[in-house]
Amino acid sequence: MRMTKLFLNTLFQDPQDAEIISHKLMLRAGLVRKLAAGIYSYLPLGLRVLNKIINIVREEMNNIGCQEVLLPALQPASLWEETGRWKAYGEDMFKLLDRKKSPFGLGPTHEEIITDLVRREVKSYRQLPLSLYQIQTKFRDEPRPRFGMIRGREFLMKDAYSFHSDDKDVEETYQKFYDAYAKIFTRCGLKFKIVEAETGLIGGAFSHEFMASAPAGEDKMVTCNKCAYAANLEKAECGLRQNAEGEMQKLEELTLVDTPGMKTVEEVSNFLKVSPSRLVKTLIYKADGLIVGVLVSGDEEVNENKLRNVFGCRELILANPETIEQVTKAPVGFAGPIGVEGIYLIADSSIQTKVNFIVGGNKKDAHYLNANFERDFKVARFADIKVAQDNDPCPQCSEGYLTISSGIELGHTFKLGTKYSAAMGATFLDENGQEKTLIMGCYGIGVSRIIPTYIEQNHDERGIIWQTNIAPYEVLILPINVTDSEQRALSEEIYELLLKEKIEVLLDDRDERPGRKFTDADLIGIPIQIIIGAKTKSEGLIEVCERRTKKKEFIPLENLVSKIRDRD
Repeated sequence: MRMTKLFLNTLFQDPQDAEIISHKLMLRAGLVRKLAAGIYSYLPLGLRVLNKIINIVREEMNNIGCQEVLLPALQPASLWEETGRWKAYGEDMFKLLDRKKSPFGLGPTHEEIITDLVRREVKSYRQLPLSLYQIQTKFRDEPRPRFGMIRGREFLMKDAYSFHSDDKDVEETYQKFYDAYAKIFTRCGLKFKIVEAETGLIGGAFSHEFMASAPAGEDKMVTCNKCAYAANLEKAECGLRQNAEGEMQKLEELTLVDTPGMKTVEEVSNFLKVSPSRLVKTLIYKADGLIVGVLVSGDEEVNENKLRNVFGCRELILANPETIEQVTKAPVGFAGPIGVEGIYLIADSSIQTKVNFIVGGNKKDAHYLNANFERDFKVARFADIKVAQDNDPCPQCSEGYLTISSGIELGHTFKLGTKYSAAMGATFLDENGQEKTLIMGCYGIGVSRIIPTYIEQNHDERGIIWQTNIAPYEVLILPINVTDSEQRALSEEIYELLLKEKIEVLLDDRDERPGRKFTDADLIGIPIQIIIGAKTKSEGLIEVCERRTKKKEFIPLENLVSKIRDRD
């Protein structure tokens, strides 16, 4: 391809609304253009990269025997109503009425659609196991699209689904997808970790996320500094500290003190001149209607996913101010565990040994000093219900501590079990002629996320640094002066040679200043730059520069093709 023919406009400055480096570079290098919030058009360079990534995904899916289908993006509400997700998905789903006033949604995911397809076609155990995948545009009405292509309202996903007759079978297939995902992200040049994860709205028995390390990532992953433990922040468990503070202190007298207008942990701790860790805050929730008092340290937060799992509830919500006052006899900000009746009290395990702590007084403008478990109140249960923090003990080994870092979710694998098949009546006949419910797995990859994630991990102050297998082109030929007949002729000769050798090559045949050409070359990030200048003319050697290292070599023309091929 010649740059004079390429649909490309590079930008000198970062666009004002670009938030992170990948967003800035994708716009500046002419990979994409914004149409509306969270909606982008791919330009030729960007689409070439995307298609190469799609080919990698497709190859690895085919290698494990997963068959490609293409499901509709427009989905009838009736299927989602069978599983109860039409309402549960809420405003994140684009919903519309057709001319007959029938409700439809633009698919954010395809569990209902694939389950409906398979329940119509699969009748016998002889047709199992079955794995199907698609590469399809998805739609989610994000309340605040951000980070460019990482969180948009329209995006490309590879989602796969597997169907099985028993748990052993689904777990064997799950492992195949797990391994295939590791190969995909490795081939795409990404640094990533595999972490335990919550199943969320998708549901299922267990799941893993494939997370790429990136400071700009909106997700958090938790790892141990000693062992292989890794989880996302929603899932991360916390070990117990070995030193029990209660063993070293005597119990002080419980005292009710005035805290006028002091409702938050920060306000109370500043007023009483103590650390926030001296406080134990009491939050009132409703878990499927059951009123629950949840106790965590003042410097910690409740992990609602953990709490939901402890109770096995479908709905977990913070109680409204009226309910809080009815239960505690105090306005919001003064709730505490002492003297409350008719609620289930649960406390985080990390505070089980805490002594002489401060709690709400269940009275306006009052808190208790020196509260203690058992003596002053009892809890029904201690459990790990807090959000993990840096330096929390590892739940898996006795020596390690947790570290929290930012990351970008690339892929997610779920063992769904029978959540969808049972709800939608997807069954098969086993070898004894008995009707059984299909067991399912689900496996997603954010295909369009791979490009910005790669750029977050592979760039410098000049621009993008592509690896060859996903670069828009392998080689860029850059004649310093296209008006020089000898430079132009040699550039054309090399261009035709590389095309003949099936090497993807871009020729910068623009009549532009050398500075502009070099700036664009580094911005776009094509792996190999072949520079044709005065030195080439005088010495007869071809200047070859690697974008990543900026290492330069001067080689004879006859060695050029082998040099390019040997590089990878």
